[in-house]
Amino acid sequence: MSQHITIVGGGLAGTEAAWQLAERGYAVTLYEMRPVRPTAAHSTDRLAELVCSNSMGSTLPDRALGILKNEMQSLGSLILRTAFKHALPAGSALAVGRDEFAAEITALISGHPNIDLRREEVTAIPDGPTILATGPLTSPALTAQVQNLTGRYLYFYDAMAPIVTVESIDLSIAFRQSRWDKSSMDGPEEGDYINCPLNKAEYEAFVAALLESPKNELTGADAELERYFEGCMPIEVLASRGMESLAFGPMRPVGLRNPRTGRRPYAVVQLRQDNVAGTLYNMVGFQTNVKWGQQAQILQMIPGLAGAEFVRLGQMHRNTFINSPTLLHPTLQYREREDLFFAGQITGTEGYVGSTMGGLLAGINMARLLNKQPLLVPPRQSMMGSLLYYITHADPENFQPMKANMGLLPELDARVRGKQQRYGVYAERAATALADYLTEAAFTPIIQSDTGLAQVE
Repeated sequence: MSQHITIVGGGLAGTEAAWQLAERGYAVTLYEMRPVRPTAAHSTDRLAELVCSNSMGSTLPDRALGILKNEMQSLGSLILRTAFKHALPAGSALAVGRDEFAAEITALISGHPNIDLRREEVTAIPDGPTILATGPLTSPALTAQVQNLTGRYLYFYDAMAPIVTVESIDLSIAFRQSRWDKSSMDGPEEGDYINCPLNKAEYEAFVAALLESPKNELTGADAELERYFEGCMPIEVLASRGMESLAFGPMRPVGLRNPRTGRRPYAVVQLRQDNVAGTLYNMVGFQTNVKWGQQAQILQMIPGLAGAEFVRLGQMHRNTFINSPTLLHPTLQYREREDLFFAGQITGTEGYVGSTMGGLLAGINMARLLNKQPLLVPPRQSMMGSLLYYITHADPENFQPMKANMGLLPELDARVRGKQQRYGVYAERAATALADYLTEAAFTPIIQSDTGLAQVE
């Protein structure tokens, strides 16, 4: 095909879009500025690096991220297929071996005959068919160009959780168990998660130390910006809302029982496998911006982590996103230029799966635009459609990034009692609506799903 497409950004959205276009025969130039220009959050030069958690969320077919995953697989997502290939034990969540996952995506993209991967910074918005998928860590030069184009940019702060070596966790205190998994309550060597239990005194001492700890200060223009994404809030910010905030948040003990005492702990810190070898575990929901020197000391107050070896401590970084309700169509096209698409977290779709979804749709729609086909706008009854509708129709003055959630879906025609039953009906309606829409659009995915989630009973 004669048309050539430029994609800026080699994260989840950019690589997904590049693959979708290349597999459809289009020539793609994919720009990734790392390692020429590093970021505050990335640690490698691999494409599709998972920066914060290694979890892509629920795989349950009647939960928001489970619904979204099923929908994306029906459209042929490369990222999801590869993520399932490198899945780690994590109960009902899709945790991914980040090194192996990123290495495979990098090899697939760099080795594709229709993709020219260039390791250089883009400082101006390219002419011609373009997808901007620069993510939340867009370089200052390109940020300025986008700001000139769109009129304004928005920001919020995101934080990363610490990672520890499994051999440094004291399993005579911590125990292995998955939440609500009765089969894992018979001994300390079962379950997908490692749990560090705290009694009331230990919990209150930890919270007090956390609140008194020195934080990394924001400087310059960043000092004016103190917004956090609620789904990735630093634990010290959450703790400041009240003594019990953490116990009802990331340290909630529900569904767990210490096999040594037979009782539920007062609070618990969960750790989830972070690499295929099982040598590294990340602290679930423990994003923090406490200064590194004191951070390790405070985290070692947690029972089972007194001798913890941290291979990565928590830190905070700024995420940038555009005001999509004023700038984008639900197709992810820029309103003032039909051959310019935005994709990924820069649009306000938060989380790994939501970011990938944008790249998937932008890639498919770019191909359809160049092929003079009607562009896809998934129905609102689907999770994809509801998320896209939100980012393009929300109140522009109060627009904030959004993860896939059940509250985005239109209400059911008839009331269904019981949360589980209601979510099941939502999931069935979403699947039917999207399947009917794709059939009507005569859409055929590049990748046929071989990892579909279980269907709703």
